[in-house]
Amino acid sequence: MKQEKGKICVFAASSNNIDNVFIDQAYELGKIMSERGWGCVNGSGKVGLMRAVSDGVLDNGGLVTGVIPKFMVDNDWGYDRVSEEIITCDMHDRKQMMSDLATAFIALPGGCGTLEELLEAITWRQLAIITKPIVILNTAGFYTPLIEMLNQCMARGFMKTTHACLWNVANTPQQAIDIIEQQLEQGVPVSDTKFF
Repeated sequence: MKQEKGKICVFAASSNNIDNVFIDQAYELGKIMSERGWGCVNGSGKVGLMRAVSDGVLDNGGLVTGVIPKFMVDNDWGYDRVSEEIITCDMHDRKQMMSDLATAFIALPGGCGTLEELLEAITWRQLAIITKPIVILNTAGFYTPLIEMLNQCMARGFMKTTHACLWNVANTPQQAIDIIEQQLEQGVPVSDTKFF
């Protein structure tokens, strides 16, 4: 196993009913993470983009820490290939554990759970609960509507324009890792507080 620089928390879909472009880019992200010395922490899912990114890391000698609530283990939703599995009491503990283990975050496309994880991470940055890089990997333009919504929040005064530094947008896995490594080297931008 390769020496880790740290762990990147990857939020991702647990659905197989999606186009191969999303699966392929998730696998490529995992591959590049491993090649660049990064481990992965994710939700330990055995299907969809969670599995694809795990496979990309594991197939190239990296380590994956899967964090999964007990009820998901009981339903056999966990991926038995992960290097380490941490079982939590519930979803809230799962998200906290993933955040605690992470050096940075990347959001791949996904449904309600993935969107919720991403927006919570951005909120935690906004409140200075965390100061870790957050990258939205905009595969095939998937996140463009959300990015437009965040821009609208700022344009209409629901967020400060300085909050745009809370997240970064990448179009390729390579770019996502480059952004994380650059911010960790140069310093993660700090926005104004949430309060006006």
